[in-house]
Amino acid sequence: MASIVLDRISVSFPIYDGASRSLKYRLMAASTGGQIAPGAGKRIVVNAVDGLDLRIEHGERVALIGHNGAGKTTLLRVMAGIYIPQVGTVNVTGRIAPLFDTAFGMDPDATGYENIKLRALYLGMTKRDLADHLEEIEEFCGLGSFLSMPLRTYSAGMQARLAFAVSTSIDPEVLLLDEQIGAGDSAFMDKAERRLRSLIERSGILVLASHSEDAVRKFCTRGIVLDHGRLHFDGSAEEALAAYAEHRQSG
Repeated sequence: MASIVLDRISVSFPIYDGASRSLKYRLMAASTGGQIAPGAGKRIVVNAVDGLDLRIEHGERVALIGHNGAGKTTLLRVMAGIYIPQVGTVNVTGRIAPLFDTAFGMDPDATGYENIKLRALYLGMTKRDLADHLEEIEEFCGLGSFLSMPLRTYSAGMQARLAFAVSTSIDPEVLLLDEQIGAGDSAFMDKAERRLRSLIERSGILVLASHSEDAVRKFCTRGIVLDHGRLHFDGSAEEALAAYAEHRQSG
């Protein structure tokens, strides 16, 4: 059974030669939202996640809610194993599918078919997995003979459709999803949303980082509100949205 257990994790990013530049310091403080502390010498430290405990069980649909820089993306990357916390432990059980940037790893000079293989490798798919899903990827993206042409000949919408088709062909146990995932042109969006919903239903756990109340209500049952890398609230999705709205007004 899939599960995620985070025990008192902290993630910080040192930024050198920043403390002596007052404008840069103020901009960092305004844009990251994490706790920024002076370091030794010409250094500042951004505490993106600060002493966070969290447990997510199989079957849960969890939204990460918070302002820009609250720690949502950093936390997703910790769960995916991309960031290693300086303090604390991370224990994720189950096959992880991180869908942060569906176009990551794609080569503009390679053909559509070659990029399908590249993206599939990045997602941890085996050759057998890809063989099993190739036909439905072809059908879903609807690019026909363009799949034999270099990616640089595609429009931005066509590239997004191809990347989305491959990225959502997996069968994840732990699905880590950023709301910025792209699906291409507006005519494709309804079809893409149905496919995304099917992917979520197939997953053992969903963790969604989102600013959208509609997305939280549509896909999630539990909400976690983050503030400056710390846990502010953990409860039902509706309660979390209310807590976040109240926190913004008081802040």
